[in-house]
Amino acid sequence: MVNEEQTLSKKHKILAFTLILLTFVMGTSEFVIVGLLTEVSTSIGISIATAGTLVSGFAIAYAIGTPLVTGLVSRFPKYPLMLGLIAIFILGNMISALSSTYVVLMGSRIMTAVVSGVLTALSMSIANTVIPKEKRTTIIASIFAGFTIANVMGVPLGTMIGQWSNWHMTFWLTALLGSVVFIISMFVLPKRLSGEYGSLSDQLSLLKQPKVILAFLIPIFTIAGTYTIYTFITPILENKLGVPTKYIAIVLLIYGFFSIFSNVLAGKIAQRNGLSKLRYIFIIQAVILFSFYFTMSSLWLGLLSILLMAVLLYAVNATIQLYFMDLAEEYSPSAKDFASSLTPVAVNVGIALGAAIGGFVITSGNLEYLALAAATLALIASAITFMSYRRQSNDPH
Repeated sequence: MVNEEQTLSKKHKILAFTLILLTFVMGTSEFVIVGLLTEVSTSIGISIATAGTLVSGFAIAYAIGTPLVTGLVSRFPKYPLMLGLIAIFILGNMISALSSTYVVLMGSRIMTAVVSGVLTALSMSIANTVIPKEKRTTIIASIFAGFTIANVMGVPLGTMIGQWSNWHMTFWLTALLGSVVFIISMFVLPKRLSGEYGSLSDQLSLLKQPKVILAFLIPIFTIAGTYTIYTFITPILENKLGVPTKYIAIVLLIYGFFSIFSNVLAGKIAQRNGLSKLRYIFIIQAVILFSFYFTMSSLWLGLLSILLMAVLLYAVNATIQLYFMDLAEEYSPSAKDFASSLTPVAVNVGIALGAAIGGFVITSGNLEYLALAAATLALIASAITFMSYRRQSNDPH
């Protein structure tokens, strides 16, 4: 036990804190717009539906732009690259704060999305390189937890500021927090990490590997399973569980706290052959999601299903992140940064897929049917993980 504590030095802990703070700020900037759609639509004269594209536009830009830009910039030394990208992130939030038209705001959101994706990938790559191997699962899970904490703390705070003052002030806040991260990063980020030299085509060639394709599908389907239900959690709480509207925010806050445990669980799963464990974790997830079919008619049982869903939300992250980086080491060492971008990209694709499937189910059936669709997606994730694990076991090289 003493050994484990000694392997993570004070310098490592400060670096980990900085990267967690970075993902927290980026997560707040990404998600806070959801709580401000009404204010934004009224302020710049657009409909709520159009304002909603500020959310989907961010996710699409993140999913498409992140791997491409990561592949292009990964050849540069990490220290100046990280600082430069954080500076662009700050600038993007300042432009959002100054925006008075939809076009400018969408442009700033797209810029922020791509930069956030690349920063996330580089943060994972740095942690994987610098943190001692026996501790990297815990640290990588903790870095992902920054996004969860943003949902629990950053988004409510940003929404509250936007409603009390105006939505522009919220983006000034994220720009300020980004500046704090920039200053800390100047002193904390390792200065001698070189870039990975390799052409964009060399890095994209990683996607030709069947193991990489299978691994990429795993987080898509498990996250889609959760978001098929979570996207419509408010009507479920109000119309099925009978939760008064004034208590919805409290339920969502509790959900956010429980999802923090998901990151802790992710770190535990990733230790010692996480892919093997995930095969069964997704079956448990499918059972929990399927339970909504029966518990939507009961307040307390329904709330229990929601909290259990939160505990498994990010269980996949650390294992898949490490698996991608190991595959890059195996097939294309110059593509490690690119590989680091694949997990957050897959998560964003999963969110979009889950929301789309949930929307289709609702238009053609009852809310209860969301449980059937969600459980099916989780079982697909389990089946793909079985295939991925078998391929990895039979072909270790």
